[in-house]
Amino acid sequence: MDNNRRGVWYGFIAYFLWGMFPLYFQLLTRSGAFEIVAYRVICSLVFCLLALAVLRQWRQVRRVLANRRATIVLALAGILVAGNWTLYVWGVNNGFAIDAALGYFINPLVNATFGVVLLGERMRRLQWVAFGIGTLAVVVLIVAYGRVPWVAIGLALTFGLYGLLKKRVGAAVPPLAGLTVESCAATPFAIAYLAWLAAVGQGTVNPLSGYGALMALAGPVTAIPLLLFAAATARVRLSTMGILQYVAPILQFLIGWLIIGEQMPPARWLGFSIIWVALVIFVVDALRDHSAGRDVHAD
Repeated sequence: MDNNRRGVWYGFIAYFLWGMFPLYFQLLTRSGAFEIVAYRVICSLVFCLLALAVLRQWRQVRRVLANRRATIVLALAGILVAGNWTLYVWGVNNGFAIDAALGYFINPLVNATFGVVLLGERMRRLQWVAFGIGTLAVVVLIVAYGRVPWVAIGLALTFGLYGLLKKRVGAAVPPLAGLTVESCAATPFAIAYLAWLAAVGQGTVNPLSGYGALMALAGPVTAIPLLLFAAATARVRLSTMGILQYVAPILQFLIGWLIIGEQMPPARWLGFSIIWVALVIFVVDALRDHSAGRDVHAD
């Protein structure tokens, strides 16, 4: 399997796992979004440290830390993705799971924009058509909502920026070492918040209970798709990641609608339908491009 195709598979699996996240976070509604994310950060770091020990990759972490630019970029990425997690968990556990899905439907537009404007990537004609249709869908949904869907827009922008930062470091940073540095950057804030909760008696997690074990799963649940995402972004173009991105919101949408039971009025169906038209065009163009052998891996 060539490097580009492997990257596509890594990206697909990462987005599939992210698409199943609402089912996991619905089990943690006892806790607030900030507490859940604090545990996610700390448990992710523990998972990474254990993986580094098992795989004996400490040297890769030291090599990353020796690169000042890469360390700063990864630290910023860690803070950014923690903010994205917080907004996502709050949305899913407060009746905005479909809004969260909308955010990740919008995200490919953000990825494509960043790719063209900041990375000098070029979109083909059908990709521009899909981009225009997707933009129209966002406008329709904003009008239908009667308000700006801040959860959706916030998720799209924060994760788009996270993907851009990961693209900046690219293949120069191994996925596990990179995620370890990201987690280290966010961990002091997570520890401080959990310490404050304990001091005021508002913590909801007993680490020795079954709920504590469930919360501890946030480590591998968080780290595994992020590692796959990092491996994918180092191998394929940002615009290609924008196509794969649709896997997660489709699953999140179905879970929010069919399992959680959020409402889908006609105006919302219209907006989502327009986005799905854009999705079909993106995918058709990607398949045509792949079959023609024009897709190249990242620099």
